[in-house]
Amino acid sequence: MDSFIIRGPSKLEGSVNISGAKNAMLPLMAAAILTGGKCVLENVPDLKDTETMSELLRGLGVDVEFNNSRLFLDASKIESEEAPYNLVRTMRASIYVLAPLIAKYGHARVSLPGGCAWGPRPIDLHLKGLMALGAKIEIDHGYIEASAKELHGAEIILSVPSVGATVNILMAAVLARGITIIENAAREPEIVNLAEALKQSGAKIDGEESSRIQIEGVREIEPFNFRVIPDRIEAGTFAAAAVITGGKIEIRECEPDHMHSIINKLSECGANIKLFKNGLTVEAPAKIRHAEVETGYYPAFPTDMQAQMMSVLCLADGASSIIEHVYPDRFTHVAELGRLGADINIDGSVAIVNGVERFEGAPVMATDIRASSALILAGLAAHGETKVLRIYHIDRGYERIEEKLVALGADITRISG
Repeated sequence: MDSFIIRGPSKLEGSVNISGAKNAMLPLMAAAILTGGKCVLENVPDLKDTETMSELLRGLGVDVEFNNSRLFLDASKIESEEAPYNLVRTMRASIYVLAPLIAKYGHARVSLPGGCAWGPRPIDLHLKGLMALGAKIEIDHGYIEASAKELHGAEIILSVPSVGATVNILMAAVLARGITIIENAAREPEIVNLAEALKQSGAKIDGEESSRIQIEGVREIEPFNFRVIPDRIEAGTFAAAAVITGGKIEIRECEPDHMHSIINKLSECGANIKLFKNGLTVEAPAKIRHAEVETGYYPAFPTDMQAQMMSVLCLADGASSIIEHVYPDRFTHVAELGRLGADINIDGSVAIVNGVERFEGAPVMATDIRASSALILAGLAAHGETKVLRIYHIDRGYERIEEKLVALGADITRISG
């Protein structure tokens, strides 16, 4: 099992190019099923999750080929409608094949999802939405058995603006008869990216940038050739890396308009941030200022940046607070940061982060994608050697992160076995 050895502290300087967004790419890959033809995705990151979704689609009969950030998907010969446990258990986004299979082929058998090891993230909103569209759904021995002779439009009000539920309902509604309205829909840029691809293919969608999306079903959609948006969380992670290491990084090929909450919070911590077309420059302050952070649904501060922000605030002047509104128990990284010298107290969904003078290197273990990046950031700022174990998590969401960090001046090495 691979690990990272980080020798710090490092002051990161230079420029970095941001990869395509994992959370935009995965639903787009599943959406190829809806077209029943040959699709091309550009700006695709080379990640473990890309490989997992590709393997899942191949099992359904989709021909998948990845070549130099381009992904070719031929969904013209679907041979199976089952997504097995051995693949779905490793990646929650596997659930995205559920709606396209029902909408296009009238049946799906998909294992209940797994993924990162923190907290329950139920898929009841996905299933309720699909049932409202006319799907019959049963849970049988850990599998979702779904069928529908024909889906029909409906008005669906989500209790929370779930990205996953919005994705599945949107894809199902594209081929449903009549009009579907999703109220309290997720507004993340990844949702907009998916809607734009489907509209390019002939889908009739309005309001995808708002909390009220209207979809008028069509009989079929054409294959798409589409570019995946930049990963706003990867960009945010490198912005945090500049601040925590006292450095200055030019972050290229990203979309600052997707990062307002991250930019505002790092600026509040004292960072000097300048925007330019398709990028930004982040320069660390002489001393990081404390801050209050509350995660929420887009456009609020993203839960996927909470762990990285916590690492930054560990070295701030005074006490900071972090309230996790989206996943209240997403604090598995706290104990590991404590091994590096952090002073953090947890009370339910609230973390009080008391700033310390410095981190000291130590062995730590990652539990999910974002916890991994938080520990890497802390390791870059720590004095001495930090060993980050279980980095297979980071490989799910960050493309060649150690190579990008080395180019910025980090002393980080991947150790196999």
